[in-house]
Amino acid sequence: MFTGIISDIGTILSAEMRGDLRLVISCAYDVDGVDMGASIACSGACLTVVDKGRDADGQNWFAIDASAETISRTASGMWDAGRKLNLERALKLGEELGGHIVTGHVDGIAKVLSVTPEGESHIILFSVPAAIAPYIAAKGSVTLDGTSLTVNSVVDEGKDAHFTVNIIPHTWEMTTLCRLAPGDSVNVEIDVLARYLMRLKERSAFA
Repeated sequence: MFTGIISDIGTILSAEMRGDLRLVISCAYDVDGVDMGASIACSGACLTVVDKGRDADGQNWFAIDASAETISRTASGMWDAGRKLNLERALKLGEELGGHIVTGHVDGIAKVLSVTPEGESHIILFSVPAAIAPYIAAKGSVTLDGTSLTVNSVVDEGKDAHFTVNIIPHTWEMTTLCRLAPGDSVNVEIDVLARYLMRLKERSAFA
């Protein structure tokens, strides 16, 4: 379980196909304190640490295996060598829940339509397909590339939905969202509460 509060930005140092895709990712975490088998959210996808170390220059790194299922459900190009990733270690009991409850399971992909400066913040407009559209609600929570955000507004456009989020300067500086441009794609995780409410609505038809 995660909170959507990004604690580091990692860089994919290498990507090698070994049946699954083995990714080596640089990080600022002290890898001595990262257990083998630990979960780390990488731009919203919960992945398992299968190796770790520190190179001759003192750079910490960890490795994960991304399955074909993970690759197929995440944003195109996000696992390429050199790509920057939002990182968050799993929540520990007793820690502050600063964002919202995030599972690290990617539900779909959103496309960036525009990035507009507004004061010191930035307004990003996204489009999501019909499968995700019902779960996006104004003032509700959404996770984009692992970052917990509040939906500002939602407008239905046919079967799709367009929604905006406001990125404050701190979030802009501490995440990869500052790199987004129109046409880019991001991983989306819908609010877990919205997921259960939709399921309850579906089952009510059989009551």
